[in-house]
Amino acid sequence: MKVLVTGSAGFCGMHATARLLDRGVEVVGIDNLNAYYDPQLKQARLKILSGSAGFQFVPLDICDAKQLKALFASHKFDRVLHLAAQPGVRYSLTHPEAYIQSNLVGFANILECCRRNDIGHLVYASSSSVYGANTKIPFAETDSADHPVSLYAATKKANELLAHSYSHLYGLPTTGLRFFTVYGPWGRPDMSPWLFTSAILEGRPIKVFNHGRMLRDFTYVDDIVEATLRLLDRPPTRNPDYDHMNPTPDSSDAPFHIYNVGNQNPVPLMSFISTLEQAIGREAIKEYLPMQPGDLEATRADVTALKHDTGFEPATPIGEGIGHWVDWYKTYHDIK
Repeated sequence: MKVLVTGSAGFCGMHATARLLDRGVEVVGIDNLNAYYDPQLKQARLKILSGSAGFQFVPLDICDAKQLKALFASHKFDRVLHLAAQPGVRYSLTHPEAYIQSNLVGFANILECCRRNDIGHLVYASSSSVYGANTKIPFAETDSADHPVSLYAATKKANELLAHSYSHLYGLPTTGLRFFTVYGPWGRPDMSPWLFTSAILEGRPIKVFNHGRMLRDFTYVDDIVEATLRLLDRPPTRNPDYDHMNPTPDSSDAPFHIYNVGNQNPVPLMSFISTLEQAIGREAIKEYLPMQPGDLEATRADVTALKHDTGFEPATPIGEGIGHWVDWYKTYHDIK
């Protein structure tokens, strides 16, 4: 089998690629290696992958339709795992054009290449952010997700709608994965584990938004990857029980499906900080701030569908995951 992984130098992309290579899958990885955060971290991730047989890296931007079409033409991919995107809720408030290009134009290019090359299954990263203004938790895939509170969330919901149209029109099997607050080794510098850890170790204050009254479904990266690869192996089929009179967003009479991938055990922000302090061995200096635009106060995943269809549910305890994260961070930065 040959799989294309977009965003292979990214956080989830690097871990997913490594697991595919361990399984003996041939992987072509692409990434534009942009400067949204330190490209040296992306290069370090690629260095880990480059020693594996069966891996080929191609520097490529998914917004470049011509180069992307040429890549698909030169390889016979069986499946595509699309993890390239412009991430970050807060960055979308000031740089909307980056999200329009990468998350909409780029995703449309991926869809078009998949349908023209008879790809057997496209799996792509959506986000728990699509639940937006919803206050009923846990979030279920059958819930409406039509009120995003950030442009980032809106582009991810748009991805799901675009994917459905290709599944319906062209029979392209697509699976969207709503990831919930992924963390772990090789994580991103713009996410709270990195921001908090670096500040605590350097004696700087951490910014605690909404005065700490936040609840997050932190999901360890190994659990994310396990769920992703199990679903990559399981192309969706048409739902024979789909009710056109009472439609739900999670499935269709097209080969299309949406899954939550979350730990389903949300952690209060202050408990998360306490766990991090214990793992680091230092207390954080806390700066309490109001809620930020675009943020969700609470997230919690209903993973009933994931467990039913794959037999797997994320379950890594926060203490264990944070321990692995801190160990990696200290090693990467050569902190004794």
